[in-house]
Formats: sequence, structure tokens, C-alpha cells
Amino acid sequence: MRHARYRDNGAVPARPEFQVSSWELRWSGFDLDVLPEIESIFALANGHLGLRGNLDEGEPIGTPGTYLNGVYEHHELPYAEGGYGYPEDGQTIVNVTDGKTIQLFVEEAPMDMRYGKVIEHEQILDFRRGTVRRDTVWASQTGRCVRIRSERLVSFTQRAVAAIRYEVEPLDSRLELIVQSDLLANEEVAPPGDDPRLAAALHRPLVADFAVANGNSAVLVHQTRNSGLRVAAGMDHEIGDGSGNVCDIRAEDNLARMTIAADLAKGEVLRLTKFIAYGSSGRRSTPALRAQVDAALAQAKQTGWDNLASRQREYLDEFWSHADIEIDGDPELQQAIRYALFQVLQAGARGENRPISAKGLTGTGYGGHAFWDTEIFVLPVLTHTMPDSAAAALRWRHSTLERAKRRARELAHDGAMFAWRTINGDECSGYWPAGTAAVHISADIAYATAQYVAATGDGQFEIDCGAELLVETARLWVSLGHHDSTGRFRIDGVTGPDEYTALVDNNLFTNLMAQANLTEAADVCERLPALARRLGVSAEETARWRAAASRMEVPYNPDLGVHEQAESFTRLAHWDFATMTPADYPLLLHYPYFELYRTQVVKQADLTLAMYLRGDAFTAEEKVRNFEYYEALTVRDSSLSACAQGVMAAEIGYLQLAYDYLAETAFIDLHNLHDNVSSGLHIAGLAGAWMVCVAGFGGMRHRGDELAFAPALPDALSRMKFRILWRGSCLQLDVTADEVTYLLQSGDPVQLTHHRQRLTVGSDPITVSNPRAVRSGEVESPVHRAPRRRRP
Repeated sequence: MRHARYRDNGAVPARPEFQVSSWELRWSGFDLDVLPEIESIFALANGHLGLRGNLDEGEPIGTPGTYLNGVYEHHELPYAEGGYGYPEDGQTIVNVTDGKTIQLFVEEAPMDMRYGKVIEHEQILDFRRGTVRRDTVWASQTGRCVRIRSERLVSFTQRAVAAIRYEVEPLDSRLELIVQSDLLANEEVAPPGDDPRLAAALHRPLVADFAVANGNSAVLVHQTRNSGLRVAAGMDHEIGDGSGNVCDIRAEDNLARMTIAADLAKGEVLRLTKFIAYGSSGRRSTPALRAQVDAALAQAKQTGWDNLASRQREYLDEFWSHADIEIDGDPELQQAIRYALFQVLQAGARGENRPISAKGLTGTGYGGHAFWDTEIFVLPVLTHTMPDSAAAALRWRHSTLERAKRRARELAHDGAMFAWRTINGDECSGYWPAGTAAVHISADIAYATAQYVAATGDGQFEIDCGAELLVETARLWVSLGHHDSTGRFRIDGVTGPDEYTALVDNNLFTNLMAQANLTEAADVCERLPALARRLGVSAEETARWRAAASRMEVPYNPDLGVHEQAESFTRLAHWDFATMTPADYPLLLHYPYFELYRTQVVKQADLTLAMYLRGDAFTAEEKVRNFEYYEALTVRDSSLSACAQGVMAAEIGYLQLAYDYLAETAFIDLHNLHDNVSSGLHIAGLAGAWMVCVAGFGGMRHRGDELAFAPALPDALSRMKFRILWRGSCLQLDVTADEVTYLLQSGDPVQLTHHRQRLTVGSDPITVSNPRAVRSGEVESPVHRAPRRRRP
């Protein structure tokens, strides 16, 4: 589930303030109250390894966090009253051994931002360097003043490695300094409280296996208490010439520490470079993991800080060359869009057959679980900017296929029923009406699979993984649904994206996504008959899939002239929005699900999202009527809603509203709009910024092999330029209010349609006029739930 807490539109949220800059995020000054939010916002990750933006000294701290993708702990799921088929085990991401900490003592006084005086402090997240820089001037309680500079990176090119360059300089007199560089396991984590979005508390989940220290390096190996996963963490150091002496290094079960003593004159600098490496496995032995970490550290030291930083910049230069979105007219929004793209990259770049969780590797929100967020919101961005990463995420889903098939059998169905929320592929949602019943996730995975293959032409992936994903999910729908007495195909008793409407018949989103799934599966089996035979698919089975797809029930109310989110939805009682106050939201924290399920109130875009993903199933007029009807019911108590509403608002001509929604999804974390950024970033919401720009204002759609654009800009933006990858080519669009220039940056010519005009974009740019249909008037929103009007 996704829960949100919005403030009244007129209220100013308490949040960090950032300087506006195109290519970096800069926070100046120091405010202890917003430190937990800063730790998430300045997190670094590469899809495999993630470090929260904790201060180098380790304290003060909001939530410590070092995460390895796929490292989790089991815990029992409590039920007041259990039942057959209920998941038994929960899963929670583990805060593994922390290698970030570098403590400083100035004349025996610990450097702690809560004491003494912070004279200057700033942190800078650089989107092109891929590092966080920190610059602090601090005076101890006895008045001794030092400058601390550090730069931290999590390497995109050496996925198991992080590194820190740390410098201390006395500013007023000669000083005796002590620096302690740590590896620390089983850090104390504050209990999560009663917020349902937060993870279950884990008490000392790591059991010590091995510890060693030698020279300037140390390695600790632990095993998770219940899930049995081994984690090795190592550190090694380079110390600047003449700037200090190692006076001690030691290792014990949960702590390894190197201590450096230095006596520095004013203006001299103690410089330390710390290399950190990790390894994890459910199968490999402790000696094998130690060897793996030793090798990663040796490679990192051989590469050196300068080359690690240089390669990080080269990696990001390549990414931005085909992923950047440029806008003119709103500098703060430009910064937020690039921040969003950078964080999506960090969530998925080097995951390599591991899940992309709702919070990425920035915090423990939602227990570190992956949901349908990955396939519907994140993978479209990666497919068109980092296709190898999209393929890796889908390969992870394929690696869990046997678990999904087992889950389907457990619930008396054929095919594959993928987990609603998971880390290892097993279902770990204890609330089955919004978990197990949200079976649309299987169709979402099939949709992302088909979209990836169409956009990349990756035939080998289709043979290895894609076709089987489509086939096994198609088998689920034929088993789950049935033909009624009129011959219509029904899917009853399910939950769609809107979690305020559960266990319904013929949820439109689910039915249309299942319809696409069935059709795509039949198509791939007929296109690859040998593969179909290997998967045991007969002509009779594909005929059943096509029959179910062609007869799929799509609920519609002819009296209102709108589609129904689910069968009879428009006949439910209306929610009494007139009595609502801002404090009543989110509804689920103030009203029982028993009332929410019985009324026309929508938590997040459901039918509206279906109109984006399956736009071919609706006429233009139907899209307008549907959008206006459901806007008045959608309260957006979810981080996944604004982007889908923004895409459809742009398509039908409500361009200012789309612009407002773009700002809401782009600033979701920088402005802490949901009051929970301290537990990690909203990766799908940040991916939504790309969706509104490219699919909304760029009007990009692709149905199979057909690529189409229908750009339109809001008045606030005078220009937007973006690039996408399509079948090995890089295509650029430069959009203004009146015209669009298509340019092939690399690869073979691309065939596309521009507002239904066919074009072939080759080596020469093509400039065409841009018809702009703007719809006048305002759309009704629930009381206190209209998006904040964006005025740059």
C-alpha cells in the first residue's frame, strides 16, 4: 500500500531549502530537525549498493543505512486470524555493516555538529560527478576551529565499491587530531512507530562469522540470523604523505577500527582516502566472501580515488547524453527533473538480476520491498535510457518465476501469480485484499516485458525470458477468469491499483492489462513456434487466450457516458467531500476501510492509468469524459498518482493541470510532500517526472513496433528537449509551442508518427509544425486535494 500525508494547499511544508542549480543539489547551513530527510535526499547508490547520506562522523543521525540489494531478513507475519494461503513470512531489508563512518577528535573533543559551533556547512549532490561533497567549518567547545571536506561516491563502474576522500585542516592553530575509520555492524536503529509505511524493526539481525585486521585494512563477515545470507564488508585506506600515523587497527565481532593520530600546524591537511567493498551470498562460504571483498578492495586501490571519480563522471556523461531532459522556463523544476532522473538511475543501474524496490536503496520504507512500481513506473524510464538495466530487472522477475507458479498453485490457479510485495520473490504482504488480490501485477510484468522487447528489439531476451513470462502470466488469466452465460470473459474478486476499492469484479485496469497480456502471449507463440512447443503451448491454448482477450469485459455506464473503474463502481455511494478538512487526509489513517471500500473515492489513478497504458482501448471523447469524472474522486493518498494524472491531463489538453502534476511528482521528495522522505525516496514517483515530460508533454506512445509522438507544452515552458533510445538508435526531440525538431543522434533511421503524420528521421533534422490543442476551464478535484498551482 502507498500512504501519503498532504498538507492544505495554502500551507508551507517544513522541509530543507536547496539552492537552485541545473546540475547539482546544494544544502547550506545545518538544521538537525531535517537531518533524517537530508540523509535520504543525499543518498548514493548504484542499484547494488546503497549508502544513506549520513554525516561522516556517524552522529548525529536520523536513520543509519547501508544496503545491499537482496540482503533481507525473515520475520513472522502476525495475523489476528489466519487462513489458508496467507503468507507466513515477512521480509525486511537489512542495514548491513556500515563503512561510512570516519570519526574526528580535535584535541580530544569529538567532532559533533550538536556541540561546539557550526560556522559553515554545506552538502552538494553533483548529478554529473555522481558524488556528494561536504564542506564544514566547525569550532569545538574550547574554540578550536577546523575545516572538514569530504567527497563520497558509490561506484557505477565497480559495483561492490564505495569510496570516501576525507580531509581535515586546522584553521587557527596547531592541533592534535585523532581520526577513527570504522566498519560497524548491528547499528542501533530507532523503532519505526505506528506509521504503516515503515519497515519492521530488526534487532541485531547480523551474527558475526569472522573478523580480521591487518595493515590499513579490515574485513568483517556476518550472517543474517534467520534468512541465512552472508555479508562481507571490508575497508582499506590511503593516508596522505606525512599527514598522520596509523597507531592502531583492530577487528572484533561487530567493529573494525583504524585509528590515525596527527599533529598538524595551521593550514596543513590530513588527507585520508577510504575504500569500502561488499559481498553477499546465500551459498558462498565465509572464506570465499572474504576473498571476494579482498579482491574488490585491491581493485579499488589499484584504480585509485582520482580514476574512480573520473570513471564515475564518464559513466554519467554517457547516461546524460541520451537521458537528459532540458526545459526552459522553470529553473527549479529543471533541477528537480534531473535529480529525479539521477535517483532512478541510482536505483536500477547495476541491480543486475535483483529487484528495484519502492525506495531503491535509500531507506527501509515499505521494508525494502519491490512492488508493481518497478514495471509500470521505473522500467519505462530505464527501457528508453538504460535498456540493459531494464532487462536485468525483468530477468530478476524471471528468476522468481517458479515461486510465482508455486504461489498460483497454492491459490488453486494455473500459470504464474507474482508477489505483490517481495524481496526474494515470495509474497510477504500480510494484508491480502490489497496484496494477494492485486493480481494485476502479473499483467504489469507482462506489459513491461512486451514494451521492453518492442523498444529494444532484444530477441535473445525474448527467447531466454520474455516469452516464458508472457506465457505463464497468460495462463493465469485463463485460469483466474471465466466466460459468463453471455460469453463475456470476467475476472472477479480482485483489487486494482486503487487500494480504496478492493475485491471487485472486473476492475477495468486489470481486465485491459490482462487482455494485452493474453494477446502478446499468443503473438509471441505464433511468431516463435519452436519456443512455444518448448513451453508446452498448443494452438488450442493460444486460441483460448485470444478468445478471452476478444471477449474481455470492460465495464461502462451508458447513462453517465463513462467507463467504470470496476463493475457497478459508479453506483456506489459518493464520498462526502464537502465535510472534509485538510487534516482528514490521508483517508486511510482517519476512516475505516469498510467505508472506503463502499464509496466512490479513489486513492490513486486506476482507470486514468489504464487510459495511458491502454490508450488504444478508448476513444478521444471517452478519455475526456473519464478523466473529468475520476479527477473529481481521486484524492492522491499515494505517491503513484500524480504522474499518471499528469500524463492524461496533457494528452487531452489540460496543460496547466499537467504542469501542476509534473511539479508534484518531481518535487515529491525534495519538498517532502508525503511527510515520509526520512524513510527513503519515492523512486516510482521520481520516475513519474520522466513520464509526464516524455509521455505527457512529449506525447510518446508505442504500441508494438509503432512509435508515436504528439507534443504539447504548457504556457510556463517555452521549450523542452529530450532524448530516448529506440532499437539501438538515439532520437532527440526539441519541442516548442509551435514546432518540433526531430534529430537522430546515433544509430539507424527511426520511423515514427508526429500527430499521426508519418516521418522517417535520418541523418538530417526534421522540423514540423506542432498543433497545440488546449482545453479551457478547470477540472473539479476533491476538496483540499487539487494539486498546488505551479507558478515558476
